[in-house]
Amino acid sequence: MRPAKLPIDMTYVEDVLLRLLLTPSPSGRTEDVMRLVAEEFVAIGVPFYVTRRGVLVGGLHGEQESPDRAVVVHADTIGCMVKRVKDDGRLQIVPVGTFSARFAEGARCTILTDDAERVYTGTVLPLLASGHTYGDAVDTQPVGWEQVEVRIDERTASAAGTAALGVAVGDFVALDAEPVVTPSGYVKSRHLDDKAGVAAALGAFKAVVDSRADLPVSVHLVVTIAEEVGMGASHGLHADVAEMVAVDNAVVAPGQASRETGLTVAMQDSSGPMDYHLTRKLLTLGAELGLDVRRDVYNHYRSDSAAALESGAEMRTALVGFGVDASHGYERTHLDAIRSVAELLAAYVQTPLTFRADAPLRAGLGRLPSQDQEPDQG
Repeated sequence: MRPAKLPIDMTYVEDVLLRLLLTPSPSGRTEDVMRLVAEEFVAIGVPFYVTRRGVLVGGLHGEQESPDRAVVVHADTIGCMVKRVKDDGRLQIVPVGTFSARFAEGARCTILTDDAERVYTGTVLPLLASGHTYGDAVDTQPVGWEQVEVRIDERTASAAGTAALGVAVGDFVALDAEPVVTPSGYVKSRHLDDKAGVAAALGAFKAVVDSRADLPVSVHLVVTIAEEVGMGASHGLHADVAEMVAVDNAVVAPGQASRETGLTVAMQDSSGPMDYHLTRKLLTLGAELGLDVRRDVYNHYRSDSAAALESGAEMRTALVGFGVDASHGYERTHLDAIRSVAELLAAYVQTPLTFRADAPLRAGLGRLPSQDQEPDQG
């Protein structure tokens, strides 16, 4: 029996996406955004708990409790951290996650101090920021993190003045998302990676709950907090999870097959190939739903699935994505791509496991011969 194509409440998806984007969440400082996601879990009727490290694990019960499956998204983003308070009161910063300083230049930002009541705004500027002073040198200044600084929007012109504000080494600097949804349906913003994935997953689970769809197996919705620094789904997954679908951005660039308006199933990322059978199942399911689904391979990219496998998880993994142009920079996707991801996820959780025989590991050696037993010569 084919799974139903469930209607996705895109008004809800767009609303929660904008609220996610407006909530700073660089890796290492994700409490506020995880509180928002937890509130959405409650609102749409998905029970959940929080792990010791702060990962949210929601879930819906199916006819089969074990083994089961998981959908994984990450709520953390790239960002920056204060390395030094300079003599003139400005901030030297280093990246949190991997991205070029050229995409930080000119960005409005939010400085998050240890005191939650002391939050400041600022701008990331190149050291040679004034053409009226430096002339053509502003065009030849090298690109690099040692070539930028944060100008704080407070009356300070010294290290002591900035320290008096409560700003210190190790404080997080979040690049403001500044999201815009155009009349044609494009979403322009920083941090669509992976907040558009979180919104799509919430939209999918809301559709499942609202429609009271039958689930053949139980499903977890896992929201991780450190994917941008390589840890991602390294914990928070139960041992009985037989297969996992990670949701992240699908890179749109010359030489890539992904498109901003569509859905991509990744064949391979920098950590290696995705599970052959699970990826083909998702491709077939996407085609049956009439979605604009593509296949792609990524050279400089990894996801929550890689972190899960590297941590020793015994499961099949796949990666689906919404097309994003200029990833980790001034990003853009389309609402149609987010909707397609949500539709695919909502249909996927209505299907049986890729292999019904997938099961948690049991104690013992099964039918392997004992040390005293002669090997079968037949």
